[in-house]
Amino acid sequence: MHPTVKPALRRAWRERQTVQFGATPAHAVMVGPVDTATGALIELLDGTRGLPWLRQEARSIGLPEGQVDALVNRLTAAGLLDDPTAGGPAADALRKRPGALDRLRSDLASLSVVHPEPGGGIQRLAARRAMRVQVRGAGRVGATVAAVLSAAGVGAVEVLDGGCTEPWDVAPGGLPAESVGERRDAAARQLVRRSAPDRPPRAGESAGTTECAEPGLSLVIVAPRDGLAAYAPDPAAAEDWIVTGTPHLYAGVVEGTGVVGPLVLPGGTACAGCLELDRAERDPARPRLLAQWRSGRRRALPACDVALATAVAGMTAAHALSFLDGELPASTGARWETSLPLLDWRSETIKPHLDCVCSAVGKSEREHTSGIGPPPHETMAG
Repeated sequence: MHPTVKPALRRAWRERQTVQFGATPAHAVMVGPVDTATGALIELLDGTRGLPWLRQEARSIGLPEGQVDALVNRLTAAGLLDDPTAGGPAADALRKRPGALDRLRSDLASLSVVHPEPGGGIQRLAARRAMRVQVRGAGRVGATVAAVLSAAGVGAVEVLDGGCTEPWDVAPGGLPAESVGERRDAAARQLVRRSAPDRPPRAGESAGTTECAEPGLSLVIVAPRDGLAAYAPDPAAAEDWIVTGTPHLYAGVVEGTGVVGPLVLPGGTACAGCLELDRAERDPARPRLLAQWRSGRRRALPACDVALATAVAGMTAAHALSFLDGELPASTGARWETSLPLLDWRSETIKPHLDCVCSAVGKSEREHTSGIGPPPHETMAG
């Protein structure tokens, strides 16, 4: 192990014998009491020295035997230490691509803060390279989501849509102005390639193996250009995902409202069918309204404010990455909405419906929410 204090966490002395790592309450940790010699030892934890060298240095400055190991163990338990050699074969494969890793260093720093174990950040970053995500929709929301996921290191990002790019599809971070007139799917593929930190890995490469197999879908993101299909999704369109157990996340802008969620884990959380059954019970006119909305009559150009679409795309991509990294984001079994002009985000839990065929009824809330949340603050002796 070559321990290093996580560089993303700002370090400052609260007073003479207490060090605070991290500026924000979600990840800040106080360490104390810390004497001068221990403070000097902490300064040496920069990833360039192994434990034998650190033990020798500790003896030279008068620290007792075992002080280095005790300090490293305590800092590791508090989530403050990383190891630039950890992470396994997939992480080693990523380190061999310095150009790609340099593009992802800010993402790696963030992941190292969120995931406390040494090597946890690069392990998850490397795992993204083996994942395959499908984005359904190449409008202002969908194209931007695809670009962000690709830029964040997801190895295979597919975008499905029809027709040609229109001027109103163009958005910062999404389809560029020069793609107007091109097929949307082709323009989106080019956008994904330009956004990627590296070429997509060949099958097995990200794990340091020579296996040849296309990865299965890790996630489907439904981000239609007409946001009604995300706001009131058609359960029939998701039948195959329910049957195959494919996680899927809805997102879009309809009129002046942006929606993110629900993230559906088939058999475990509420699906589009649960959503519509619940809505119909609360509003008997709902099925009649949906039939008219979906009929295509008097179809106008869908409203999609560019700033709202960008905010929705960013939140969608963040929730998707959290899920791909092994967490259950706040959109799991829930929908987040915000509306112009006030833009106050609000959430609604969507519960499995007894009459839905998705089999989500009966799953405990604990299954969906355990393990979520920032690590607790810790105070420890130096």
